Amino acid sequence: MSGELPTPGGPDAASLPEPRDPHGATTGGSGDTTTLPTPGSGGSGAREVPAPNHPNAWFESDPLWFKTAVFYEIHLRGFFDGNNDGSGDIRGLTEKLDYLQWLGVDCIWLLPMYASPLKDGGYDIADFYAVHEDYGTIDDIRALIEAAHERGIRIIADLVMNHTSSDHEWFQKARSAPKGSPERDWYVWNDDDELYSEARIIFVDTEPSNWTWDPVAGQYYWHRFFAHQPDLNYDNPDVQEAMLEALRFWLDLGLDGFRLDAVPYLFERPGTNGENLPETHEFLKRVRKEVDEGYQDRVLLAEANQWPADVVEYFGDGDECHMAFHFPVMPRMFMSLRREDATPMYEILEQTPDIPENCQWGIFLRNHDELTLEMVTDEERDYMYGEYAKDPRMKLNVGIRRRLAPLLDNGRDEIELMNAIMFSLPGSPVLYYGDEIGMGDNVYLGDRDGVRTPMQWTGDRNGGFSKADFAQLYAPPLMDPVYSYQAVNVEAQLRTPTSLLRWMKRFIQLRKEHPVFGVGTYEPLSPSNSKVFAHVRRYEDDVVLCVHNMARSAQAVELDLSAFEGRCPEEMFGRTLFPRIGELPYLLTLAPRGFFWFLLRNTDDGPVLEPVPAEKEPTDVA
Repeated sequence: MSGELPTPGGPDAASLPEPRDPHGATTGGSGDTTTLPTPGSGGSGAREVPAPNHPNAWFESDPLWFKTAVFYEIHLRGFFDGNNDGSGDIRGLTEKLDYLQWLGVDCIWLLPMYASPLKDGGYDIADFYAVHEDYGTIDDIRALIEAAHERGIRIIADLVMNHTSSDHEWFQKARSAPKGSPERDWYVWNDDDELYSEARIIFVDTEPSNWTWDPVAGQYYWHRFFAHQPDLNYDNPDVQEAMLEALRFWLDLGLDGFRLDAVPYLFERPGTNGENLPETHEFLKRVRKEVDEGYQDRVLLAEANQWPADVVEYFGDGDECHMAFHFPVMPRMFMSLRREDATPMYEILEQTPDIPENCQWGIFLRNHDELTLEMVTDEERDYMYGEYAKDPRMKLNVGIRRRLAPLLDNGRDEIELMNAIMFSLPGSPVLYYGDEIGMGDNVYLGDRDGVRTPMQWTGDRNGGFSKADFAQLYAPPLMDPVYSYQAVNVEAQLRTPTSLLRWMKRFIQLRKEHPVFGVGTYEPLSPSNSKVFAHVRRYEDDVVLCVHNMARSAQAVELDLSAFEGRCPEEMFGRTLFPRIGELPYLLTLAPRGFFWFLLRNTDDGPVLEPVPAEKEPTDVA
């Protein structure tokens, strides 16, 4: 797709269904419905939902679609306000689908949109079957899914399996039920706070313990995250079935899969750190079996912030999660950039085991959370804090709460280089909303809200995010001189051919033209210059050489490409031919923070550019 961005909204926005209550009950009219039992109610209650929406109506069957997809993460509250109440919502996102289609997005990843007190951005779920009233209704979700599928865009959503909000009906019943009763057994309780003492505290800034005393229950309850997020007891079969029921509910609505939040912590065992336990993998295999048997071409993406050797366990033998985030490689990309040394990236990728053929890594630069530094050494963590979090307000838990552009001092070359590395690595890239235009952050907002500010669409009031009064907005838009919505917005960058947004669109299109980046092998090279990160991606007849300069100065590098002797490198952006590869090391010079992607063409595929032979010194000088 080329040319200018189509006008968002239009006939699709006008034809959206009338509002319904959060559980999907109509305010008028009629339609097909499906009834599902309420988990934990003993079958006495019922959920009424619209009839299933089948993605196969819009997509050819492809169980491995996620391997070549470009993902785009959206915080609904911050994307676009469709009803002018100051908060982004489902209808607002539906109006902006044309923009995402133009950009080249294959799959939207939604942060939690469920009913919630929003003490943790929606990750504290109070009802797995309801949409938060600020975001819309079940029917709005269904309309969004249908509209996205019409445009060739899939949608996955967060599913928080590990815990609920303390406001959830399940927890309220559990704390009020007698000790030892079936209702109490839905969560993890103990008479003291000494059990499972080997488990680390994740939110070290706010939580002194993984146990919190509940005066109503007269016991301590277990939580790996905030105290208002009690962990479910997965040793209880009813809990497992309840979570599978919630999963079926949303897949029946047409969702294309889930990001499974905080999956390493589902079970607890004395004498262990409570992470990556065998029981967790057994349950995830059950989840995968449920998806494979009932829902075609869906994806499960594991959020497991662990070392690569532990993360690969979440793929199983190709029978657990389809995808998992590669957390450890992300901080090392930033470390390599600041150190001007590619060694940290080479080392972590060398430690990454092979994964099953039907699985894929998720690669990202930034997301809705802090830049996590859990999977680095203490020395490396101190270095990252010193380089990227000079203001103490930029630190959160064990990480740095900053967006991509501010982390890179708004350097265009650095932003392009980091995206090029991410797009070249084995895995599917995951973009965070606003990073395609270089949005900034607000470190003066609490918790993680500093990187979840309103999307900047135009230079108009509220950045085009909402027509509500400024005081109504869920968070203030950025107004500093460098990153304000007057300086950085979609409208302005659409009008500028050389803008970051236009570059990102072309870059996404280039990657999608070459499946080798999604399904090809990764073969690291050993450059003579440690400031250069170089590797080969290979799939069938496609061979791509990626060379990246991590330094702030121009660099020369010699690469051993003798295995490709006779091939002719074609630079992939401009399709410029470079001299044919010979027996000697191949010499390249790179601009500061520059990079090259080459398609190594066979000489039979077209013209080649022969190296200029060196002139012979005259033998007779008179």
